[in-house]
Amino acid sequence: MSGFRVGVMDTLVAARPTIDMLTRGSYLGALAGSADSFWVPDHVNGLLPRSLWQPQYCGATQLIPTSDAFLEPWTMLGHIAAQNRIGRLRLGVGVTDTGRRHPVATAQAAATLHLLTRGRAILGIGPGEREGNEPYGVDWSKPVARFEEGVATIRALWDSGGELVDRDSPFFPLHKALFDLPPYRGKWPEIWIAAHGPRMLRTAGRYADGWFPAFPQQPQDYARRLEVIRSAASDAGRDPMSITPAVWFSVVTGSNRDDVDAALDSTPAKALGLTASAEVFNRHGVEHPLGVNFAGAQDHLPYALDEQAALACASQVPPSLMREIVLNGTPDEIIEQAARWRDCGVRYIVVANVSILQPSMRKGLMATLPFLKVVRALRKL
Repeated sequence: MSGFRVGVMDTLVAARPTIDMLTRGSYLGALAGSADSFWVPDHVNGLLPRSLWQPQYCGATQLIPTSDAFLEPWTMLGHIAAQNRIGRLRLGVGVTDTGRRHPVATAQAAATLHLLTRGRAILGIGPGEREGNEPYGVDWSKPVARFEEGVATIRALWDSGGELVDRDSPFFPLHKALFDLPPYRGKWPEIWIAAHGPRMLRTAGRYADGWFPAFPQQPQDYARRLEVIRSAASDAGRDPMSITPAVWFSVVTGSNRDDVDAALDSTPAKALGLTASAEVFNRHGVEHPLGVNFAGAQDHLPYALDEQAALACASQVPPSLMREIVLNGTPDEIIEQAARWRDCGVRYIVVANVSILQPSMRKGLMATLPFLKVVRALRKL
């Protein structure tokens, strides 16, 4: 891949007056910003404490009645592809959950979208989070092992050529399984893996077309992990440079620094900061309010926090941490921050505008124009 590419991630939360109003607006904004791809998440519910989704904390409640009403991603991408004939943005799920979703269903969904959109689908995939699995009866004791088997199962089905597949697996055994959907012009959707830990990084090296991490890290950590992936790819007999180095970021922007700082200091934004791990909090000289060993978004159960507990936890998120875990500032400031990631190996950046997470809905909506400036400017990095 040559050049620098940019994607836009939508929140995929049900809105009003029409359910898909915000997602359609986000897609059209991605087109207007000359983005290369459009992404949606795979959640049943959100990572913000529902007890804080009240007008006094977030003005967006006027448009979004609940922060936990997530739409189904593959259905929505098919809807977007059918309703929006202009543009040829690639369409990705960031990222599909291998805990809650059986890999056969994921392989079928991604291949179907790829065929219907004439080769535009990207299968972002990861182990998921506790909040989307454990409450629904999915065993959360071995998410990485389950993930490895899920990806291997998808590859086995796609590579079967319509022949019967037998595969031993502790999670997804195949016994004379048949998968006969064809690839689009000989190519399956690219698989982008949200790998973070050492074992996941090695799996990305073996199977991934793209590396797509999302949790807070520093640019130098990204460069080090990218080398681990490339080494694993080389050990597996693959071209290490064929794996797209991508990254996902939330963005808080505005027309001036004061508005951005006020948004970063808002209760819902700092509640989002709770998804950072205890290790990240330690870098800023404080303990994580959810525990000294808290692993971050993967283990977060936000709906277990009542209003007082959520407020108390959010108040302990330091401003310096917020400035680390999201791209923030005016468009020029954000591009300067993104350039540091480019210098450490990133070649594809996917951004989500979370500027709406503040008490003023007007300022949150006004951040849309600076965000589109960010998207356009990122493509020139």
